[in-house]
Amino acid sequence: MEVDAVKLKRLREERVLSQRELARMAGLTHQTVWRYENGSTNAHPRTIRKIAGVLGVQPKDLVKTAEG
Repeated sequence: MEVDAVKLKRLREERVLSQRELARMAGLTHQTVWRYENGSTNAHPRTIRKIAGVLGVQPKDLVKTAEG
């Protein structure tokens, strides 16, 4: 699934979390969070759920949607 990189970064920063802190809290590596925020890789639905749980949002809020 394609992560909405801009929204992920904004949500993380609104919660005053570093990439490393988000990664630790979600049980991921820093490199994984970095790749999602830079749009260089897609995420497994389970991973999106982990990140969403830490950020306090719905998983669908982190998934890029087709516009138009």
